[in-house]
Amino acid sequence: MLVVDLTRYLPGAFASRELLRLGGRVVHLEPPGGDPMRAVEPSWEAELNAGKESVVCDLKADLRFARALLARADVVLESFRPRVAARLGVGPDDVPERAVYCSITGFGGDEQRAGHDLNYLGWAGALAETAPSLPPLPIADLAAGALGAVTQILAALLERERTGRGARLVVSMTHNAHELGRFGDPLTGRLACYRIYACADGRLLTVAALEAKFFHRLCELLGREDLVPAQYDAAQEELAAELAAVFATKPLAEWLAVFDGEDVCAGPVATYDEAAATYARDTGARAPALGEHTDAWRAELQA
Repeated sequence: MLVVDLTRYLPGAFASRELLRLGGRVVHLEPPGGDPMRAVEPSWEAELNAGKESVVCDLKADLRFARALLARADVVLESFRPRVAARLGVGPDDVPERAVYCSITGFGGDEQRAGHDLNYLGWAGALAETAPSLPPLPIADLAAGALGAVTQILAALLERERTGRGARLVVSMTHNAHELGRFGDPLTGRLACYRIYACADGRLLTVAALEAKFFHRLCELLGREDLVPAQYDAAQEELAAELAAVFATKPLAEWLAVFDGEDVCAGPVATYDEAAATYARDTGARAPALGEHTDAWRAELQA
């Protein structure tokens, strides 16, 4: 299936990267200067656009070319402010009925307020438990926006198999982040059995022993079975202080050896490079140069 990505920056790029990973052919339709992400964060651009095609088009000067490409699309992604895409001539009414057209927005509807990930999370109530600390990931962009869009797009494509009709979707990063935000407490530091602790070497250990059986085994391995009854007591800070004192006696590697093969829900705060050695996906694809596929598409659409 052909996905035409009109978006800029992170949410749309991540969404179309996931559609590419699931088997789609993705064409990134960029303005003459390119997606601003190329300049703002080249490493993101390289990773998220690997395997895609880049077509340059000035929508104001060459709308016919853009519409010819959109006429081939199974999925169209855009992230302009509400009504801007329609004003540019690439709105939901400018694509075939069978296309699934998805708008990734900050607030949904016609809300014109400017914002980025942190703003959406703040409006959504998702930062209340941890502010002023910043979240470690752009959750509104990646989860509420990008993955929310992918979920709805896949559902719409399944529906199209039955009806032959596409869909017009609007994803609100703020509304979706609000749905995610309701699941923060008690997983944001209220419980001592679900926290991050410092080890003797300064490295950090994640402990997520929520269930009683996991916490019981953790305390056994720590030699502190006396702490088991206090798992859900009101005095969580006192329990956390006791656990912190124990974890501070050994370096991270020694604790990981102690917990290896045990049901305790504990692990390292790995660096990105450490994690990449185990978990990174390497497709062998590269990100296209700006406009690399423009001439090929012009020739195909004019044929």
